This record gives sequence, C-alpha cells and structure tokens, in this order.
Amino acid sequence: MPTYTALTTLTGKGPAEALAEALEALTPEPTGVGVFEIEDGSGLWEVGGYFDAPPDEAGLALLATLHGARSFAVSELPETDWVSKVRRELVPVEAGRFFVYGSHDADKVPEGAEPLLIEASMAFGTGHHGTTLGCLRALDRLVTDGFDARAVLDVGCGTAVLAMAAARIWDATILASDIDEVAVDVAQANVSANGLAGRVRCIEAAGLDHPQLVESAPYDLIFANILKGPLIALADDITGSMRPGGRVILSGILNSQADEVIAVYSRAGNSLEDRCEIGDWTTTTLAKNIGK
Repeated sequence: MPTYTALTTLTGKGPAEALAEALEALTPEPTGVGVFEIEDGSGLWEVGGYFDAPPDEAGLALLATLHGARSFAVSELPETDWVSKVRRELVPVEAGRFFVYGSHDADKVPEGAEPLLIEASMAFGTGHHGTTLGCLRALDRLVTDGFDARAVLDVGCGTAVLAMAAARIWDATILASDIDEVAVDVAQANVSANGLAGRVRCIEAAGLDHPQLVESAPYDLIFANILKGPLIALADDITGSMRPGGRVILSGILNSQADEVIAVYSRAGNSLEDRCEIGDWTTTTLAKNIGK
C-alpha cells in the first residue's frame, strides 16, 4: 500500500508550528505531521504531512497561501521493506581500528579489528554518518596517542556504538545515556548482541544530573554526539563532570557551528586538541584544563 508525503518550507518557527497545526485538521487527516528547522542558516523550517491516502492538494494549496509557505510538494511513496533496504545499502564502516557492520556482513570483519555489530534500527548511530564516524576516528586517535580511561560517558548515545567502542579498548566504568526510551532499549540490545552486557550500562537520562551519572563522575572521557543547542547548554555540566586532563569528544555540529561550540567549551575551561571535518559535520576533541 503506498503512502504519501506533502512537504513545504517557510520562515520562522512560530509560523511553521501554526501551519503544522492547521495541517492536522486537513481531510483526509495526515497520519503524522513534522516540523523541522533546516540547519543551514537560512531561517527556513520544513513542515511535512504523511498520509495513507492521497492528500487534498487544493486544501494544501490554500494552507500554503494562508500561512505564507511555498507550495506543498506531494510525493507518493511505494511500499518498501525499509529495514531490508537499509541492510542492503549500509556497507561496513572502518574507522581506524574499529569496524562497524551488520550481521549480514559478519564474514567481512578484518583480522585484528575491533568489531562493532550495529543493525538497522530506530536509533541513530550506525557509523555511516559523518558525526559518528568522526567520533570513532577521534577515539582511535586518542588510543593511538596512549590515552587511558577508567570512566567513560556517552551522552545521547543512540545505538551506544561509541560506548561500545570504548568498552572494546578499556576495562572501565562505561555508561551510555539517552533522553529517548526507545534509544536506550536499542542501546541495551546492541550491548548484549556485542557480548558487552555488564560492561556498558544504558540509562535513560536528560542531562548529567541522573544519580548514576553523578555517582560515576569524574569521567576521563565523555562523548557528546548530539546537536549544537544541547551541546552549548551542557557545556558547564560536561566540563564539571570530567577530571582535569580528561577529554570530551563533541559532534553533531555543522561545520559553520563549530567555532561557536569550541568557544563555549573553551570558556568553560577546555582547550581544543583536535578538529576534524567529514562532509558537512565537524567533530572536536577538547581537553579539560588542569586546575579547573
């Protein structure tokens, strides 16, 4: 059974949310409505509706006019087994010593690699995105340089691929936290599938004030592969949770946003150690200043 999408853009969060609310009242009703900021500095927001039946294009045109949006682009999507499709298209990823793969590529794990089994799922972090890949490369560089960690935290862990990568290297206290319950369930399943049960603790938490996160501080290494806004908001808490000389690997940052994020973390008491761009995304490694 085909499904349908109707997408448009307009300027400003408020107008986008108003259009989304109006879209929900359209007949036939959409099965879902989404509002997303386009993070390219344009100020544009995307509003999308998802339908099980062909949407009322006249009604869509009227809504676009009333709300000052561009004309809706309507597309028909054929029925697709997306998990099978993703499995076919996600080739293994090599990031230094780490090898991220799906079970269908288990025979391709190189001798001596640190394997990380990640299946297609609802949580972010298969290693293919420039942010996750950048974090794995940053970790690989730290290990090569002789860095050692006894306590590690992966904030906004998604699939927990970064926490598991750390567990492949160090016999340490390793925690993986996410604000999303589904992501935590997926992370725990991945930890078990990789034979790391008991090595990585998966916790549903917003920020760093969860009792288990506080108890395990200070951390030698923190991963925070999230987005610019939360990274900036958490800068003081992340810095305060690290030991002096500890490292934080930050990603989820567009190249154009990197200088601002680095400046915030520098003011919080950290020094830039490494910066890497992969496509549109920047990954940074910072060290907490001694005496902070």
